[in-house]
Amino acid sequence: MMSDDSIFEHALQRLDEAAKHLNVDQDVIEKLKFPRETTKVRLMIRMDDGSRKSFVGWRCRYDDTRGPTKGGIRYHPDASSAEVETLAFWMTFKCAVMGLPYGGGKGAVQVNPRELSKAELERLSRAYIQAFARIIGPDRDIPAPDVYTNSMVMGWMADEYSQIVGQAEPAVITGKPIALGGSLGRGDATARGGYYLVRHLADELGLGQEMRVAVQGFGNAGQHIARLMVADGHRIVAVSDSHGAVASDAGLDVDKLIAAKDAGGSVVDTVGHDGHALLPAEELPGVGCDLFVPAALENMIDARNAPWLKAKVVLELANGPLTPEADQILAANGVVVLPDILANAGGVTVSYFEWVQNRHGYYWPLEEVHVRLRTIMEREGRAIWNISREKEIPMRTAAYVHALGRLAEAIEAHGTQAFFMS
Repeated sequence: MMSDDSIFEHALQRLDEAAKHLNVDQDVIEKLKFPRETTKVRLMIRMDDGSRKSFVGWRCRYDDTRGPTKGGIRYHPDASSAEVETLAFWMTFKCAVMGLPYGGGKGAVQVNPRELSKAELERLSRAYIQAFARIIGPDRDIPAPDVYTNSMVMGWMADEYSQIVGQAEPAVITGKPIALGGSLGRGDATARGGYYLVRHLADELGLGQEMRVAVQGFGNAGQHIARLMVADGHRIVAVSDSHGAVASDAGLDVDKLIAAKDAGGSVVDTVGHDGHALLPAEELPGVGCDLFVPAALENMIDARNAPWLKAKVVLELANGPLTPEADQILAANGVVVLPDILANAGGVTVSYFEWVQNRHGYYWPLEEVHVRLRTIMEREGRAIWNISREKEIPMRTAAYVHALGRLAEAIEAHGTQAFFMS
């Protein structure tokens, strides 16, 4: 298990590597090596049995040079300050990659949400906003859903904020239910953005008309990418979740897999259905496929299992699913990695669309959301592909170079050492 400090150190390695390929002022690197602010709180809520219980919560605003900070809130028992700061760092670069007028932020509560009742979950979500109401805001810091949070949780949070400030402020939170100001297309945006990216670069990536796809993690992003790929004529040959994995060379029944998850079960509950065979979860990277999609948690692919990976292309729908060691191994093996700060940026892009719609009070049809998302994913994906080819660097490094160029331009516009000493 990676230590908290090393998670953040690995993130900063990406910054240092990108800086080698750009002529940026040292002021830029100094500013981006540290979060602007990280706040830690203790949330105390009343449990259903009448007792009181406390939970640790965080909110990090990493950098707001390009605009208000933006980033999800996750509920997870292993959440930590270092993880939150790392995720906020990634969000800073992700928003810059996509050209969005945002900086990066992130939040978390150290809790296992499965151990809470629905009423306790609501009280926890409202307590989070009570604690952070002075930090968030539609022009300062805009949360969204993340691991083990969803549109219902965002609806509670937006409502609590509105009660605190005394007026409706839907733009303070994105990922809300449609009826409460959410955007059409937000539900599958992370996966859809990755799908548009793969489809746009398919020829360059050497991917054919019928891809074999393996998906690691079958939550929101994993389910949606499987559904989109099958609809496009591709085969899902293996899928895993926290309980195990299933595989079928002929292609898994994605509807059956999703039905099992919706029923509160696991993908392994479908074993025996239409050729679904049980597969140890740790063997998923070794499944023969064209496209491997990590859609679970950080550091799932490391030096131990990266050598087994047989795919031509990795599409990172999870945040930070590959360690730096895994990156080096896959690069040496000729595997192209479409990095998280590009590949899964469809989520924050449609969150941006929701924020814009909330502020204007005018809502777009689904087709418009899809067209706008596809345009941005293709534009930025193509730009990063070109940087990768021109500089002969991996796509991840190219994505950081692309983002760092935009961040540097904004930071340097405030003046650098050279300006003040001239």
